[in-house]
Amino acid sequence: MLNEITIRNATINDIELIRELTFKVWPQTYSSIISKEQIDYMLEMMYSNKSLALQMAEGSQFIIVQDTKRPVGFASYKPVAIKIYKLDKIYILQTQQGKGIGKFVIDYILQQIKDRGAESLQLQVNRNNINAKSFYEKIGFRIIQEADFEIGNGYFMNDYVMEKKV
Repeated sequence: MLNEITIRNATINDIELIRELTFKVWPQTYSSIISKEQIDYMLEMMYSNKSLALQMAEGSQFIIVQDTKRPVGFASYKPVAIKIYKLDKIYILQTQQGKGIGKFVIDYILQQIKDRGAESLQLQVNRNNINAKSFYEKIGFRIIQEADFEIGNGYFMNDYVMEKKV
């Protein structure tokens, strides 16, 4: 299965594809964790055409994950400090989860940032997203902080900050 998975760098021309994948994965991932209103707000804030284009322009590297037939997910990462990168997004279609694709993508990103001199990869995960937290721990991430991030409109992201050394 994993030998059929490829990863390519996304461009501005992939924004509609990223949005399409987002709307297939994001609401289902968070519907039991945060309100529909907060989901709608965050989707507009982080996944509008304008927001995605700005993220790309500001240095976020988006990647598209494909099997032999179609795109099955995407991720983005960026440098946030000297020798520290942040995994901002990783979403795999629910029908493709549990097949090792997420680990494959993170291993790919770890290699990319290692080649750029990084020492660690950090991410944020919602404290109530038990499945994602467990996945990250299983592949070597550890919690380094518990934090609440204000995102506007009275909403917060109640997250763990996790890190894996490269």
